[in-house]
Amino acid sequence: MAQKIRIIGVPMDLGASRRGVDMGPSALRVAGLQARIKHLGHTVEDIGNLIVKQPEEMPMGEKRAKYVAEIADACNDLGLAVQKSLEEGFLPLVLGGDHSIAAGSISGVAAHFRKEKKQIGCIWLDAHSDMNTPDSSPSGNVHGMPLAGIMGYGVPELQDLFNFKPKIEPQNVVLVGVRDLDSHEKKFIKKLGVRAFTMRDIDERGMREVMADALKCAMDDTDGIAVSLDMDFVDPSDAPGVGTPVRGGATYREAHLALEMIADSEAMVSMEIVEINPVIDEHNRTATLGVELALSALGKKIL
Repeated sequence: MAQKIRIIGVPMDLGASRRGVDMGPSALRVAGLQARIKHLGHTVEDIGNLIVKQPEEMPMGEKRAKYVAEIADACNDLGLAVQKSLEEGFLPLVLGGDHSIAAGSISGVAAHFRKEKKQIGCIWLDAHSDMNTPDSSPSGNVHGMPLAGIMGYGVPELQDLFNFKPKIEPQNVVLVGVRDLDSHEKKFIKKLGVRAFTMRDIDERGMREVMADALKCAMDDTDGIAVSLDMDFVDPSDAPGVGTPVRGGATYREAHLALEMIADSEAMVSMEIVEINPVIDEHNRTATLGVELALSALGKKIL
């Protein structure tokens, strides 16, 4: 089914220690994102990049949540752009940047649906759970904290975006592909009742069964799902250019199947692709795969 897609770039490089993910939006565009989505029959509009400050421009601030004020400002701008897109009938496709931007994009989606007294779910495709708080984070890097904020915990500046929390109820948040969790995050996942499908679950049950359960959970009593794709969800052998690579991720085909099943559900209301770092990539392989996975999520089929 033809859709209207609006591409929003967020060159955020404040949430992590390793630099370079601010070039992710450019890498995805260079890989032909807009033309290839149009080829599927969708209408596409690219509004360019939001303005995001560079780390060189200002002090780090609070060591337990570095650059949090600037990140929250950018997330607020992104949330407004996402809301406007949805109001105008576009599906927002957000290009990161580090994963801290998810607090903005998903807050914008949740705020839009809240006006109609509706709830959304979330599928978080990632090697990490990004559920740290300033008290628990070993690094103080905010890209490890956005999901906690989305559920109403952790960084106040992120949880309070648009003056309501939680943005999504924990029982409608689903992690898929996790394989690198801090001890606090493990406890937090269990305490909040977040569904987490680890790589072991995928090994044992297969991606098809895992995604069927994940979609059921995210869609339970909700009116759509926000999809957050961190490219480190995929194994580094296929996605080497990511902010924090972790061995043992989803294979090329497993990743495509996950996104194809999301497309089949017809429940996706927003998508973001984050953590592509061209500085450590090989000939833009990771961004090219990011484009391919976006196409699968938007309905591209083999036959």
